[in-house]
Amino acid sequence: MINRSAFAIRPGMRKGFTSRSPIPTRIVSNEEFPPPPQTPAQANVEHLTDLYAERAGPKLGLTRRHFLKTTGGMAAALLALNDVFGKFFDVGEAEMFDAAAFVERKGEPFFIFDVQTHYVSESYDPTNAEAGRKGAVAKQGLLALRKMARRAGLNPKLAGDTGTMADLSWQNFVKEVFLDSETSLGLISTPPGPYPQEAVVPPKQMTHIRDEINRVTGSQRMLAHGLVTPQLGKADLDFMDMQASAMKVDAWKAYTGAAPKGFDHGWWMDDEKVTYPMLEKARALKIPRICVHKGLPLGPVVDYNHPRDLIKAAKDFPDLEFLVYHSGLRDAASAEKVFASTGEIPWTTEFCKMKKAEPGIRNIYMELGSTFGQLVTTHPAICAHLLGQIIDAFGADHVLWGTDSIWYGTPQWQIEAFRRFQVPGDLIEKHKYQPLTRDVKEQIFGLNAARVFGVDASAKRNELPKDYLSRIKMAYLEEGGEPSHRWYGWIA
Repeated sequence: MINRSAFAIRPGMRKGFTSRSPIPTRIVSNEEFPPPPQTPAQANVEHLTDLYAERAGPKLGLTRRHFLKTTGGMAAALLALNDVFGKFFDVGEAEMFDAAAFVERKGEPFFIFDVQTHYVSESYDPTNAEAGRKGAVAKQGLLALRKMARRAGLNPKLAGDTGTMADLSWQNFVKEVFLDSETSLGLISTPPGPYPQEAVVPPKQMTHIRDEINRVTGSQRMLAHGLVTPQLGKADLDFMDMQASAMKVDAWKAYTGAAPKGFDHGWWMDDEKVTYPMLEKARALKIPRICVHKGLPLGPVVDYNHPRDLIKAAKDFPDLEFLVYHSGLRDAASAEKVFASTGEIPWTTEFCKMKKAEPGIRNIYMELGSTFGQLVTTHPAICAHLLGQIIDAFGADHVLWGTDSIWYGTPQWQIEAFRRFQVPGDLIEKHKYQPLTRDVKEQIFGLNAARVFGVDASAKRNELPKDYLSRIKMAYLEEGGEPSHRWYGWIA
């Protein structure tokens, strides 16, 4: 089960909320950072989304709440964002009334590989508010579908399965990430704890979730992080051996700002004495992917979350790949203040300049989890600058899709927002940013991560429509499955 000892409830914060809007109108936190209160602009987006729903819903014979669960509701939310912030999203008013127009405008599906997902157990819905929904097929229907598939022999790996949900406490994760979104593959991660074995979701649990989802679906749908804490020295290296041999982890997650119990400060990725033995061990174990939390400060000393230390580490270990989670963004609240006065995005702009001064470095990747979700709903203009800067500095082939869901609910709203997001022409002309073409979005959505993790995206595209999870999803939608519009993280 999940160990929540790492979580400390802060005054003025509450856990989880359900909204009518398909796009959150306040910043959600995984408790790695204190969430700011709702901004006036976000409140305006919420209000306008409701007004669109009041206008469109009755014309379609739907209540406002039901309308907002449809593609028309998503179009209404994107239109509201455009009304408040300017035209950043490619969406037309006709899409509120015509689902076919919505599908046509969004174009062909993307291959989506989310390299930052999180598991949250049912206890995050203590009142069982979702149990009575028509879409509660995720709890009752999944079990029935699983039994049906087992009887029909659709998945031989389920032959000896008991068919109970007691051992599937991740069923809500499956619903939110795979049934309610277009995500094809996911990498499961965790916030840190006092020790790696005591993380919010320890490595043993992460790999168990990965193995269970892959077993039930009969395909590779999930990968899992291991954890590294180099300040622990030999104990950390020994634990890496165990994670590699017994758990078969797919990558390493590192928190340079989160010191283990007994330490009052973090560590640096380029510390030759503390960290390089860990990097050498990753190389020896042939698990070369180092996913490091940078930005969204956590831990006793904020500065350890700055990404500057990755430049030297990447140069010294060119055969390892460094995935910069959150793209080094300091946080959305400070981004607005700093950008207004300097035109720079705190930490991210500085890191991009450091990378451009080292053009030979090709093993650093920028990941968008939380960063895109926060900025696109609060400051789309800053979001456009951030995307423009990281693509300019690192290349469109070195930016990775991540959502930090299910803290942020189903990833689908982020998928729709990024699919429709545009960098305005005046910014492209002034700053020489690369337009967000379909080719660029294809790379970011999944092709880059597929290359980093050794996944054959072409083969996977053909495999997934035939797998068991795809069959579940078809039945789920036929049964009237709907998104919950629930966010599991913390809000102010």
